[in-house]
Amino acid sequence: MLKYSNFKREIFLILSLFYFSFSFAQKKDSNVAIATPITNKITLDGKLNELVWQQKNSISNFIQREPDFEKPATEKTKVAISYYSSTLYIAVWCYQHPSTKIIAKSLQRDFNFEGEDNFKIVINPFNDKRTGYEFIVNPYGARADLLITSSDNTSSDWNGVWDAVATITNEGWFVEIQIPFNTLKFKNNKKQIWGINFERNIANKNETDRWQGWSRDLSLENFTSAGTLIGLENISYTDRFELKPYLLGGWNLENDKISYSGIGKIGADLNYNITPTLKLNLTVNTDFAQVESDVLQINLTRFNLYYPEKREFFLEGAGNFDFYIGNRNSVFYSRNIGIENFQSVNVLGGARLFGKIGKNNIGFLSLQTAATDNIPTVNNSVFRYKYDVGSQSYIGGIITSKLENNHQNIVLGIDGNYTTSNFLKDKNLAIGALISLSANNGNVENNSLAYRLYVDYPNDLIDNYIGISSVQNNFSPELGFLTRTNFESFSWGLRFTPRWFTNLGIRKMVFKPWQYTIYRTQTTHELESYSNEIRPFGFILNSGDTFEFNLQQSFDRIDESFNLSDNISIDTGKYYMHAYEFQISSFQGRKFFTEIQYNKGTFYNGNIEKITALFGLNINKHFNLTQQYENNLIEIDTAKDNIQQFISTLSYAFNTKFNITLLSQYNSEEDQLLTNFRIHWIPKIGSDFYFVWNNGYTPIKQANFIRPIINNGAAKFIWRFTF
Repeated sequence: MLKYSNFKREIFLILSLFYFSFSFAQKKDSNVAIATPITNKITLDGKLNELVWQQKNSISNFIQREPDFEKPATEKTKVAISYYSSTLYIAVWCYQHPSTKIIAKSLQRDFNFEGEDNFKIVINPFNDKRTGYEFIVNPYGARADLLITSSDNTSSDWNGVWDAVATITNEGWFVEIQIPFNTLKFKNNKKQIWGINFERNIANKNETDRWQGWSRDLSLENFTSAGTLIGLENISYTDRFELKPYLLGGWNLENDKISYSGIGKIGADLNYNITPTLKLNLTVNTDFAQVESDVLQINLTRFNLYYPEKREFFLEGAGNFDFYIGNRNSVFYSRNIGIENFQSVNVLGGARLFGKIGKNNIGFLSLQTAATDNIPTVNNSVFRYKYDVGSQSYIGGIITSKLENNHQNIVLGIDGNYTTSNFLKDKNLAIGALISLSANNGNVENNSLAYRLYVDYPNDLIDNYIGISSVQNNFSPELGFLTRTNFESFSWGLRFTPRWFTNLGIRKMVFKPWQYTIYRTQTTHELESYSNEIRPFGFILNSGDTFEFNLQQSFDRIDESFNLSDNISIDTGKYYMHAYEFQISSFQGRKFFTEIQYNKGTFYNGNIEKITALFGLNINKHFNLTQQYENNLIEIDTAKDNIQQFISTLSYAFNTKFNITLLSQYNSEEDQLLTNFRIHWIPKIGSDFYFVWNNGYTPIKQANFIRPIINNGAAKFIWRFTF
């Protein structure tokens, strides 16, 4: 009897071990994607009828992140991966029941993918859980892409060289994606192991499905939860050089006369892949005529406004140069290059070197700008270095230099960051610190430092941030961006988003007990200003509609009077202000959507009433229209002003590679009406043709619309060669 009992225990033990081994194997295999080699290139047509797509290595275990957490996806999704010697191919089957409408609104490059059915791919070629690339496709084959510089930081202005074609049938929508390997950076190993993840968004159900990392605390860009791509062998950059010469011709209105003079210009960018992980950019006679116009902003403060970089030369690898010192301030701001004394100057040429060698992340840039009648030639240089520590952390430093004639501005900085997605088992936590010092002509003045300390706990239920920063009175980064100087600040923001009342169609509540920043003057330690926002009530619906009600308090000490507008000036003094605010937005997946914000309260020694509205209309997949309106009714003492802004964006896409955009904007603060007409044609992936025409009128009441004050245009043709 004893022997029989022992035998039963042994059998039970063996079966248990087999079960757990099998379960472990299943779990392990479930987060691995296998790439299959092919000998012939795939015809990119979105039909998925090649034999390679019938392989058994496809993956389909997608799980809901929203709305029903950890439940299987309501629609089947399948992904298969193959590769040729120079190209990665990805096939996606997005099956969809006929009763669930496919929502797709766009054809143009860099479409607004929020509110549309889409499929996202994130790739981490270094498999270091840090940086990578994101590729997004909708059911029409429209493409968008992001450069991932960290789990919470991406650049949407980066444009990679890749292509996609999609088809729609009564079974759903299907897409083939082609990514040349020389679009990516990866280790020079015979066998590649990459991080990879996939996300499908079903707009009609407001559903998000992921292959891996469906935790609500982790973004798709957080590679710590990504799966693994294996099977890539003997791949490399078959083409190490990329040459992009351009031809430019245009016209310009001069001396308020309608007399045009031709503009002819030739230049080129040469990209050399020194290694698969390190890239060198060389540029000669650089021109940015094709760059989209900035959208004007209304400034009701005494501080500088920030405008994002849009020039392609600076975008790829931009994360290698970041050195953020808090409160919208940065040691390096690439838009300072090419602008001197508020005037645009030509970039003669220069170089950028960026990438990764082992755990070393490198960013080097040096550009020389041309001299004009009253502006000397200037050399602008930056060196940024970061060393990977652990799985997500780093230590690093930066040096910037601006050299002109007998003047040189240098900024030095060191920083470090500890980041983990395993705090309290499965939560995100980031702790960081930095310090920076500026010097002019080798001399370091007193109070020439900037520093920052912060702790960030960005998670789904609780998002908590605490930070301390300072920009001292004489800190002067001439290649950087500062909203204000001579301050010390303390910030603390807490947001609470419980998933209550789900039976009423509410996805989650949004409460903000506080989000405040206090500034004091660094040289005197006196209170300078503070702002706080409390959100006692807010929610996000399963339909995608949102609502929030906010209470705002602020204080500002004005030491020097300033003009808020032509009619209103703010005198010196101490001002306590408060306001309340409503914000309502509808789901962007509808043909018509809107966002409305209403704010009313005290403003310095008067009152302000602000209305902001955005209206979007999707006429069809070719034609989209958005209208934005902002009105600020300000009354201070006996002075009144009505500061307004209108922005209209009309886009027509003939197909995924040819689109027209018309941007019109009026700003009463500047008393200026601007229009930007832009044609973008992609004759082949990586090559571009642009036609841009700009008009401007000011002052509006006296404008002669036949004779604009600003009237210029350009045609630019860029062709990509690889060898």
